[in-house]
Amino acid sequence: MRHSRKKYKIGTTPAHRKALVKNLMIEVIDHGKIKTTHAKCKAVQGYVEKIITLAKEDTVANRRLAFSKLNNKAAVQKLFTEVAPKFKDRNGGYTRVMKLADGRVGDNAKMSYIALVD
Repeated sequence: MRHSRKKYKIGTTPAHRKALVKNLMIEVIDHGKIKTTHAKCKAVQGYVEKIITLAKEDTVANRRLAFSKLNNKAAVQKLFTEVAPKFKDRNGGYTRVMKLADGRVGDNAKMSYIALVD
């Protein structure tokens, strides 16, 4: 049985989905807020939350784990020096998904922002 096994498939192959989530995580860490479809926001939210929780404790092992997930040195550096220290006293809930009223122009897909909580 597949209880509690929900996965956002986003209409792609597993390899494409993995690369897409990785790139979205890097963009959220770099910019703090990105605009994309609602399904992609919900799909990446859990990954961003987990990597910020990992980065709250700055050790070599945690940096290597974060690099294995992000594969981007600049993003790992920013994650450990700027993003994670802001959330030292917060127990989860580091991101917020805000729905937009209008859909995307071409296909009317539901759009949202995913942003780090200040």
